[in-house]
Amino acid sequence: MTQLNPKKTALALGVFFGGVHVLWSALVALGVAQAVLDFIFWLHMIRAVYLVDTFNLVASLSLVLMTFVMGAVVGFIFAKIWNWLHR
Repeated sequence: MTQLNPKKTALALGVFFGGVHVLWSALVALGVAQAVLDFIFWLHMIRAVYLVDTFNLVASLSLVLMTFVMGAVVGFIFAKIWNWLHR
């Protein structure tokens, strides 16, 4: 079975998680995030109880950085476990 490179897996998941949150930040900045959130809740038959706040650059950058780091940590640990299980 193929081994995973922990650093590349960490980078891939970090970029993916961070990228999803760059998209979310863009939706907030464009003023359409509430409509998207309401639609997603409607699809799941959930009554929306959350309101999207105004765009905040510091919060947005913090969100993207934090999710990148968490994605990288998860990716690294996943690759290490994968490699260990497939020796």
